[in-house]
Amino acid sequence: MVFSGPLEDRMALRDLLDSYADAVCRHDAAAWAATWADDCQWELPGFGTFSGKVAVVDTWTAAMQGFPGLVFQAWPGAMTIDGDRATMRSYTAETYRRDELIHRDLGEYSDQCAKIDGRWCFVSRRFRALHRQEDGA
Repeated sequence: MVFSGPLEDRMALRDLLDSYADAVCRHDAAAWAATWADDCQWELPGFGTFSGKVAVVDTWTAAMQGFPGLVFQAWPGAMTIDGDRATMRSYTAETYRRDELIHRDLGEYSDQCAKIDGRWCFVSRRFRALHRQEDGA
């Protein structure tokens, strides 16, 4: 089954994903950081793997300067919950303007999540680009 585990936990993981996406759209580093575990890891092929919340958030904060007006959407494709651990697959759509072009990027994240102190957070996120489109603005 693509979605398994208690409904309450699945809803909380969806809230985690939605909170992440909302923080990206608002360029809110504190809200975005709150979605990650302290000992997290973020893997972005072509850019590297970043370990620990400080490195992950610093990398994201610097990168976001190049994405004014970014609209980031995310939705779950699968969730499997086993106690206080979960795996999730999610899909993303990013739309932004750069160099007089409108960019539309689609991607997929493979996630490991953990419930820490009663709250779900990302332990690791591994990104994979699926499609990129550029159009004249």
